[in-house]
Amino acid sequence: DPRVRGWFLLDSYLPTFFLTGAYLLCIWLGNKFMKNRPPFSLRPHLIVYNLGITLLSFYMLIELILATWEGSYNLQCQNLHSAGEADLRVAKVLWWYYFSKVIEFMDTIFFVLRKKSSQITFLHVYHHATMFNIWWCVLNWIPCGQSFFGPTLNSFIHVLMYSYYGLSVIPSMRKYLWWKKYLTQAQLIQFLLTIVHTLSAAVKPCGFPFGCLMFQSSYMATLVILFINFYIKTYRKAPSRTAVKESPVTTEIKNGFHKDYFAAANGLQKNKKAQ
Repeated sequence: DPRVRGWFLLDSYLPTFFLTGAYLLCIWLGNKFMKNRPPFSLRPHLIVYNLGITLLSFYMLIELILATWEGSYNLQCQNLHSAGEADLRVAKVLWWYYFSKVIEFMDTIFFVLRKKSSQITFLHVYHHATMFNIWWCVLNWIPCGQSFFGPTLNSFIHVLMYSYYGLSVIPSMRKYLWWKKYLTQAQLIQFLLTIVHTLSAAVKPCGFPFGCLMFQSSYMATLVILFINFYIKTYRKAPSRTAVKESPVTTEIKNGFHKDYFAAANGLQKNKKAQ
C-alpha cells in the first residue's frame, strides 16, 4: 500500500524476520543461561512494563474507535480506500499495533529471567512470534478497512490483561485477582467475534481482498483451538483420587474460604474464651 511507504520497519521484511529470530534465540539461550541461576524478581520492571502496555493498548483502543467513527466505517464490511483521511488515521494506529507486538516479546523474556518455564508454552511462543510477522503483512497490504476490528477488540482485552499482570506482581493485590479465568474466556470470545466479523465481509463483499479474509479466519481458528486446549488443561482439571479421598463429603465456600477455615477459627476463639 503506497500510503505506508517509508514507515519504520515496513519497507523491508528483513528487520521483522531477524527480530523474530532473535526472540526465539533469546528464549533458547536464556533458558540455558538461567538453568543454574536463581530467578530474578524484576518487580519494579514488571510494574512499569505492564503499566506501559496497558496505556498503549488504551490509546490504540480509543484512537481506533474515534478513527473508524470519523470514517463512518461499515461494521459488516469496510474496504481500503473509501474513508479518505480516516483510513490513514486507522493505518497509523495499526502501525502502533504492529510495533506493540515486538514490545510484547518482553513477556517471554521476563518469563525466562524469572524462570517461569511453565508459562513458556507452544501457544505463548506461537502467538507472539506469528502476530508480529502477520501484522507486517497486514500493514503493507491491508493497513485499514476491515483490518480494524481485531486490533480494536484485542486492545480492549490487553487493557484488562496487562492490568491484571501488573497487579499480580504486587503481593497485597493478589487476593483480589480472582478473574484470570474470565480473561481467558474473554480472549476466546474475542477470537470468535473476529472470525465472524472477517467472514461477514466474505458473505457480503465490499472490495476487501478475499484471500486475506480467508487467511485471517484460518489463523484465528488455530488460536481458538489452542486457547480451548489451554483452558481445558488449566481450568477443567479433574480432581485427583488423593484429593477426593482427603476432601470432606460436604464442602461449602464462603467469601473464598472453605467452611472448615471458619470452624477452626471459631474453635480457637471458643477455646480461648473457655480458658
